[in-house]
Amino acid sequence: MSTERDRRSFIGGSDARIIMGDDAAELNRLWREKRGELEPQDFSQNLLVQLGHVTEPLNRQWYQRCTGTTVTQAQTHVRHPIHKWMAATLDGIVAETRAVFEAKFMLPWAFTEEAAAEKHMAQLQHNMRVIAAHSAVLSILTGGGKWVEIKLHADPLYQHLLLTAEKKFWRCVQSGEPPRLFNIEAPRPRLAAVKVVDMTSSNLWAECAASYLRIPPHPRRPWRARAGQGRAQKAHARGRQGSDRPRHSRQAREIRCDQL
Repeated sequence: MSTERDRRSFIGGSDARIIMGDDAAELNRLWREKRGELEPQDFSQNLLVQLGHVTEPLNRQWYQRCTGTTVTQAQTHVRHPIHKWMAATLDGIVAETRAVFEAKFMLPWAFTEEAAAEKHMAQLQHNMRVIAAHSAVLSILTGGGKWVEIKLHADPLYQHLLLTAEKKFWRCVQSGEPPRLFNIEAPRPRLAAVKVVDMTSSNLWAECAASYLRIPPHPRRPWRARAGQGRAQKAHARGRQGSDRPRHSRQAREIRCDQL
């Protein structure tokens, strides 16, 4: 397991989120931490961070129970085989698919799967790049007592841009040149088109169903009558527009002869 001192010798997944972010002050602080000019931030008094640490074992157990898969190598520290300054401390790896497993605790208000996936995209793509994984799963426990699973795939283009940004940042750490924001937009998460929602703890579905049953069926015959009426009116209008035109070639010939 890596210590806080060891974190100065590599770029991790949580660092990737800052490097690819839009907060210049946070990026500068990370740069100074890597150079040893600042002590790492103390999150011991951050309740949300501590909730994430405490609920991680429960998150992992709940994921395994709901999916029927096995998560191994929890809290394993891995280095990239080529870029030794690139590393990851994994929450686990799904044994059946070799997907990167990431456990998170998030507050329920204003929670959306799209926002969660976008927030952690850089970290997940970084970790996938370190171990050459093709996919990742984001297992989220919310303060509202819900569990959400988000599946993401490796994005080669984004990982290339991520690696380029991390290389530039690491050169700044070594040279002492202050880094600049890279302004790289994260890819849109490709989420499942069909979403399954557990409504066992809510009466909203039953209330909506009851409201639907109370609505009388839409009368079809008046609609059909109105539609037929409209077609008749259009046909009549077309007939009036073309009433002055000759209908047969013989009548047209007679008109032309009279005009001569």
